[in-house]
Amino acid sequence: MIANKAKTLLFALALLGLIITQATEADNSPSTLHAVADRPMAPDFALADIDGAIHRLSDYRGQVVIVNFWATWCPPCREEMPSMQRAWEQIQDEDIVILAIDVGEDEDTIFTFTADYPVEFPLLLDLDSRVIQEWPVRGLPTTFIVDTQGRIAYRAIGTRDWEDSALLNTLKQLHDR
Repeated sequence: MIANKAKTLLFALALLGLIITQATEADNSPSTLHAVADRPMAPDFALADIDGAIHRLSDYRGQVVIVNFWATWCPPCREEMPSMQRAWEQIQDEDIVILAIDVGEDEDTIFTFTADYPVEFPLLLDLDSRVIQEWPVRGLPTTFIVDTQGRIAYRAIGTRDWEDSALLNTLKQLHDR
């Protein structure tokens, strides 16, 4: 019962976020990242991946980190995941990390999802939705780009073409700063 309420709430959050995004962000093209004013520190977290390994955001200090909030039931998230995998194949050797945080679902659900959408980057489990509440997420998918000092530099609400060369160049330049 609680799990169904959480899924309903997250689905409503995803829809509301997409509506708000369309209304408030003039340029929401697939290659656009929106700069975050004042670059606040990214909230740290410690989450297990589907194999049980713990990932802490703070462990990736010194690298650019793509933090993606998503869920398997979210159609835009499902659409975006193959693009993230293709981007990962291009950037994995460049001190750029992708951490995709699934919100409210268990290992079995994610494992089943990866049969259709195989990925090589870490899929983390926010089982109780505690981490998503600490980040300024306005819908699913929402992605944050964390700079090498651990600050939120960019965000993207909705799907992106993560293998877009302009987008990848933005990430690479951020690493050089």
